[in-house]
Amino acid sequence: MVKDFFRSLFKKLKFNPFAKKGHVKLGLYGPPNGGKSTLANRVCQDWLGEEMFSSVSHIAHETREIKIKEQVSIKNKKGKEITFSLVDTPGIATKIDYEDFLKKGIKKEDAKKRAKEATKGVIDAIKWLDNMDAVVVVLDGTIDPYSQVNITIMGNLQARNIPVLVAVNKVDLKKASPDVVKTAFPQYEVVGISAKYGKGMEEFYEQLFTLVK
Repeated sequence: MVKDFFRSLFKKLKFNPFAKKGHVKLGLYGPPNGGKSTLANRVCQDWLGEEMFSSVSHIAHETREIKIKEQVSIKNKKGKEITFSLVDTPGIATKIDYEDFLKKGIKKEDAKKRAKEATKGVIDAIKWLDNMDAVVVVLDGTIDPYSQVNITIMGNLQARNIPVLVAVNKVDLKKASPDVVKTAFPQYEVVGISAKYGKGMEEFYEQLFTLVK
């Protein structure tokens, strides 16, 4: 309790002696089914040799709880190393309707439970923004980026002055267009990737060194 009191006090004073120097929290944010969990698994597989245990699905809101992988260290070509906690967050949505899950073949009770958990997940993800040192916004490159959800996410990040990298996922698909995303959000660096197949990951990691200074 005493520790929590001082943590709160130091946060107000913008000083946190409990934070590990050189170690940051890197959050993966974005709408459902953009590929956040696939990217989290890819990063952990590349640098830890194991997945993050984040399950993926074609049905939205598969990730409904915050998942954290501590002590992820990556190196660039110059031998520089950064270490961070990778935080995989539930997909942000402005509307979650259990009937949408029914259409995917999920039973009614399970659909209601999934909708309830997904709604809580959205709230938790937004709360966690205050703990993030940097954020990677993961967008499905085949979908129009000018959505209410995307604009809401970007607005929240910009208001908090959190460093952002936009990862345009699924560039292995013909419909994907990173250039459209660059036009939509010119204030941020944008990198095209295929988290599923590993395409563009080398540039992605290089961009992380710029993001997490």
